[in-house]
Amino acid sequence: MVLKVMRGRFKIAPFFYMALIWFLSSNPADAVIDTGFSWDGAFKESLHLIAFGILYVLFVLFFLVDGKLTMKMNILCAVLAISYGLVDEIHQSFVPERSATVIDFVKNTIGVLVAYYIIHQAYFGKNRFQKIGDMLRRMEKKFLDGAKA
Repeated sequence: MVLKVMRGRFKIAPFFYMALIWFLSSNPADAVIDTGFSWDGAFKESLHLIAFGILYVLFVLFFLVDGKLTMKMNILCAVLAISYGLVDEIHQSFVPERSATVIDFVKNTIGVLVAYYIIHQAYFGKNRFQKIGDMLRRMEKKFLDGAKA
């Protein structure tokens, strides 16, 4: 029962996260997150890398819990996350006090590509990021075994 609930959460997580990104992008830049530190701008700029890397990982987990993470699905996860990064930038162009920039889209894409490289090497590669790959395979096995029970 617990695995069924967790599987459901992994299935809806990328869509809730996309809604959170949309919500944050719908507000002026300082409306939701204002750290008050002098490095606030650098911190927020780094969030592009992190946010879309996380979205990619959530898409990976979406397929992983059903044992459907293949190389093609992994590429699809990256394409979906990068595409949403583009949609987010377009959306921001319509929000007052926000702007859409190519550099932000590039940062979104780099975040996804870094996460893609790590997951690809960990899950499909050999030796590199072995602990992450082992964790992903154990997780997948647990969900698949739970589905059979």
